[in-house]
Amino acid sequence: MTGKGKRGERKKTAVHNRLAVLRAERGVSRAELAAEVGVNPQTIGFLERGDYGPSAELGLKICEFFGLPFEAVFSLRPFAPMSSQLYRSADQDPGGQP
Repeated sequence: MTGKGKRGERKKTAVHNRLAVLRAERGVSRAELAAEVGVNPQTIGFLERGDYGPSAELGLKICEFFGLPFEAVFSLRPFAPMSSQLYRSADQDPGGQP
């Protein structure tokens, strides 16, 4: 849940997600994702910005839509940038060059 912080600022949720990245790579708009999981498009925006943490039901619906396990979409810790994961994989590839 979110609440008001100092001077009316919104407190960010502790739940991190990859929704914006997943939507972008699959060409899905906020409105399309919202319609598929039964929420308002603004809710998807709140989730992406970290202004709102999903209920278990909503989180599972989103994961089902993307065909991914929960931990691939949501985390209590920030996700490492995708580029760092790709470069790390390339560096560890025994067939590739260092």
